[in-house]
Amino acid sequence: MSTQRIRVKICGLTREEDVRVAVAAGADAIGMVFYEGSKRCVSLEQARRLRDCVPAFVDVVALFVNAQALFVREVIDVVKPDLLQFHGDESPEECRAFSRRYLRAFRVGAPGLDTPDAVVKETSRYADAAGWLFDSYSAGYGGSGLALDPALLAGLTGQAVAKILAGGLRPDTVQAHVSQLPFRPYALDVSSGVEVSPGIKSPERIQAFMQTVARV
Repeated sequence: MSTQRIRVKICGLTREEDVRVAVAAGADAIGMVFYEGSKRCVSLEQARRLRDCVPAFVDVVALFVNAQALFVREVIDVVKPDLLQFHGDESPEECRAFSRRYLRAFRVGAPGLDTPDAVVKETSRYADAAGWLFDSYSAGYGGSGLALDPALLAGLTGQAVAKILAGGLRPDTVQAHVSQLPFRPYALDVSSGVEVSPGIKSPERIQAFMQTVARV
């Protein structure tokens, strides 16, 4: 078994107490959603308060879905995220426009991302990303609780960009999902799998998830 530790981002946080629980449990990053179509969307003021709860050495990730550039810059100014995450149809140029490190999310299984070759072709357009995040395809943008088909990632084994798995991860499923991948992921991104309802996290599920990942 690889000795590389798998990092964890807990996404869709909306409450200060949940941020504190995630940090205490050992999360490497916390994610905030700035997409009005999500039940986990936070306001700028809410996000600023959440950001103030995050200590050194834990990254804050701001998630956008086809957002206007002016709004992204406003979030950068107010929230001061460490990473931007683009989860919509943003082009490479749009992702790079803010001179910030970014994660590019891919809805694996979507039209144009439904074969291993198509996934390789699309990811290669974002070679300068700090990480590629692979989520399942659903009607929404993330947080669906659905898992992706790991076979569609078969062509990425030799890629050096950090690979992050999302979609359908729960304390009782995460070990199986990781074992089915053609590579060992750099990190995992969990949202609905540690919730009692959208945006409301469960301390017990967060603890269980982190403890399971530590054994993977």
